[in-house]
Order: sequence, then C-alpha cells, then structure tokens
Amino acid sequence: MAEAFAGVWHLMESNNFDEYMKSIAVGFATRQIANMTKPSAVITVDGDKVTLKTQSTFKTTEISFILGEEFDETTADDRHAKSIVTLEDGKLVHVQKWDGKETTLVRELKDEKLILTLTMGDVVCTRIYQKAQ
Repeated sequence: MAEAFAGVWHLMESNNFDEYMKSIAVGFATRQIANMTKPSAVITVDGDKVTLKTQSTFKTTEISFILGEEFDETTADDRHAKSIVTLEDGKLVHVQKWDGKETTLVRELKDEKLILTLTMGDVVCTRIYQKAQ
C-alpha cells in the first residue's frame, strides 16, 4: 500500500504553516525562509523500506524507515526526534517525539493529490502536493 505514495510531489498550496512552525519552536528567520519555499517530496519504496526526500532551494532532508519501526530523525529544523511511521487506513502516519513533545504528520492520497496534515496540539497545517507528470 505504501507504493501508492511513491513518486515526485510538488507543493501547490500551504495553509497555516507559519503557525505550525511557531508551535514546534522554529525561529523567526527560519520560518520566513521556509514560508517562501515550495519543496518537492520524493517518495520511494524498496521492499519494506520507505525513503522520503524533501528538496527545496533552502534545504534538503532525507529519511528512510521501515513501517512500524521507530527510528532516529533529525528534522529540517534540527530537532532530534524519535519517530515512527505506520500505515493506517491508507494513510502514512508519522509521529515525531522530542523533549517531551509530540507532533503528527499524516500523508494521504485524495483526488490525485498528496495531502500532508501537520498537527501540534491544537495547531493544524495542511499542505497539498501535486504529483509530477
């Protein structure tokens, strides 16, 4: 099922991203740059290993994981998190935990788009990606 997410996805729309970044304590200057970038997400699946590479003119990050197995993640804003990604109801659910905090990133496919919903407490951000042709 994770194979359905494979491909190159370009950010088309972003809602409430600045508030989300504030909620996870991203600094002002980094937020300003991140708000201007339109990253691409490259998702590949090789057997039970999933790789997610996020590329922008500002920064490129890459994580590889096996569904259901915890891994160490250094996020784009340099948080060091314990993370786990699971497949639930056709959605990739990515939970990051650090310093007693927790955020959830849910990726789902809807109308040929990749919808990324980021949640930290009561702050919710939605980012919509279109698959490259």
